[in-house]
Amino acid sequence: MPVVGAGRTRATTTATNSRRTSSVSSYPVPVRPDLIRSYSTSYRIHPSAMAAAAEGARRRETQLGDLPADCLAQAIALTSPRDASRCAAVSPTFRAAADSDHVWQRFIPSDDAQLLLAALPAKGGGGGGRNKKDAYLGLCDAASAAAVGGDGGCRVWLDRATGAKCYALSARRLSLPWDDGEFSWRFTPHPLSRFGEVAELVECTCLDIYGRLPAAALTPAAPYAAYLVYDTAAGGRHRGLSFPDQETAVSLGGRPAAHHAVCLRPDDAEARKFGGASGPRRGGGGQQVLVRQPRRREDGWWEMEMGRLRTAGGREEEQEEVVASFEALGWYPKSGLVLHGIEFRPLH
Repeated sequence: MPVVGAGRTRATTTATNSRRTSSVSSYPVPVRPDLIRSYSTSYRIHPSAMAAAAEGARRRETQLGDLPADCLAQAIALTSPRDASRCAAVSPTFRAAADSDHVWQRFIPSDDAQLLLAALPAKGGGGGGRNKKDAYLGLCDAASAAAVGGDGGCRVWLDRATGAKCYALSARRLSLPWDDGEFSWRFTPHPLSRFGEVAELVECTCLDIYGRLPAAALTPAAPYAAYLVYDTAAGGRHRGLSFPDQETAVSLGGRPAAHHAVCLRPDDAEARKFGGASGPRRGGGGQQVLVRQPRRREDGWWEMEMGRLRTAGGREEEQEEVVASFEALGWYPKSGLVLHGIEFRPLH
C-alpha cells in the first residue's frame, strides 16, 4: 500500500540537502600552512638525488675527450709544436692524438720536407723507421742541420717551439773584403765549426761583412733576427775590434729593417786609445748611443744580434733578398776576428 506523502518527503529532503550544500560551499575553507609545509618537506628531492641526476646528464653530454682521435688530431694540427706537446699532457686520449703522424707531418715544411727528411738517417741512425714526431725533433737538432746546396755552406734546421726554419751561412757564403788573398782572410779548420772551417782575419783596414738569403726561404709572417757568429784569435792576438764605431744593419729588398751600434769585443783599455769607452753607452758628438753587446753561447761561440725583420710571404718578396751586414767604421788596422758565419733564427 503506498505511503501517503512519501514522494513529497523525498523531494523535500533533496531540496534541503541541496540548500545545505550550497550554504556550506559558500563559506571559506580554512588553510593550514603547517600542513602545507609538512607536505612539501616530505616530498622534497634529496640533494644526493639531484647530484646523481646532474651527473647522469653530464655523462650523456659529449665531452671534448669523447671526440674521435682523428678529429682531435685535426684540431691540434692547426696549432703549433709547442701547443701540441702541451696537449699530449692532458689525457691519454689527447696524447694519442697529439703524437699522431697527422699532427707532426704538418709541422714539417712541405717545400723542404724531402731535403730535410733525407738527412734524418745520418742523425742517430735508423731514421727511416721514425714516426713523424721523432722525425720533427730530429730536424730541430742545430748541431747536425741539413746542408742546402752543393757546397754545404748553408745549413737549415727547424725551431723546436714554432717549426719555423732556421738558416746558418758559412764564412765562405759571406761577402768579405779582400777575400781573394791570404793577406786579409785565411780559411782554416776549426773544431767547433759545423762547417768544418772558419775565416780568420789576418789584417785589413776596411772591415765589412755581408750575408744574403732569399726572402722566400724564411717562414712567412714569422719574426726573425740575424746573428753574427764569431770568436777572436786565441792568446789575445786581435786588435781594432773594440773601437771606434761598429754598426750592423738588416734590410729586406733594399728597404732598411734595422740598424744598430755594436761592439764585437768590449775592451775599455783599447777603447781609451781612441778617447772613448766600449761599455753599454758611449758618446759621439755629444749624443748618447746605445751599443749592443755580444753574448757567449753554449757551443763556445760569441753571437751579436744584427737586427730583426718579418716577411709577409707575398709574391713581391719572392725575388727579394734579406741582407745582414756588419761594418767597422774607420780606416785603422784590424785583425784576429774568427768568423763562423751568419744565422737567421725566429724569435719567440
